[in-house]
Amino acid sequence: MKTLGYYNGRFDELERMQIPMNDRVCYFGDGVYDAGPCHAYHIFALDEHVERFFKNAAALRIQMPCTKEELKDLLKDLVKKLDTGDQFVYYQVTRGTGIRNHEFTDGPGNLWVMLKPAPVPSLKEKIRLITVEDTRFFHCNIKTLNLIPNVMASQKAKEAGCQEAVFHRGDRVTECAHSNCHILKGGHLITAPTDNLILPGIARAHLIRICEQLKIPVEERPFTVAEMMDSDEVLVSSSSKFCLSASEIDGVPVGGKAPVLLDQIQSALEEEFLKETEQ
Repeated sequence: MKTLGYYNGRFDELERMQIPMNDRVCYFGDGVYDAGPCHAYHIFALDEHVERFFKNAAALRIQMPCTKEELKDLLKDLVKKLDTGDQFVYYQVTRGTGIRNHEFTDGPGNLWVMLKPAPVPSLKEKIRLITVEDTRFFHCNIKTLNLIPNVMASQKAKEAGCQEAVFHRGDRVTECAHSNCHILKGGHLITAPTDNLILPGIARAHLIRICEQLKIPVEERPFTVAEMMDSDEVLVSSSSKFCLSASEIDGVPVGGKAPVLLDQIQSALEEEFLKETEQ
């Protein structure tokens, strides 16, 4: 198969899959999701992603239709059905199916899986960013399906010829439209704390762990737009792109002041990924 869609036990090529109109995702975006890369048919950091997936579902009181181990086994089986072992693995659970009503539906949620080919990214790619005022709600720490502000910011970045948008609330940088944002300054990694304004990214956790292994000091604290613009490097981390660095924000050149340290971090992250997925 070139792509795969899965819904409550049924699966087929994505374009042939159909979803009930009364799935609550259609009316309320009522669900949570998670995603990550797969290389050589091995899903990277699966335990961490599934743990977060279940934690987010519990935060919205969604009844899961399977256990963590059952989900892991299902995903491991589904990725083997694609023609390529390098994939993007996406999964979500919605609260259930029923006539539109704001109150919760009874019973377990609906499990979706989407698989598509995705080559291993090059961490040496430089990306361009824009800043966008963060107008999202105050549950950014949960990967809910309500992503309209993220979608609008991503489109704005695309139209500006950029690859990502950096959200800020006033002067404080929070995160990006679909990534976490960090800076390198004076040999330190500075990253926003995991409060309710940012998603505690799996790639973020791996970045912090790699920096600690490399004896690079890590500061988990808020930082400002001005600090970001004046930093040695601006890093963007995500499960699909790992850790990329920016060359420009809002048309102004940034970074490029700590290339050796940047290369050390990116090489260690790439080595970790290849080691885990080629076993």
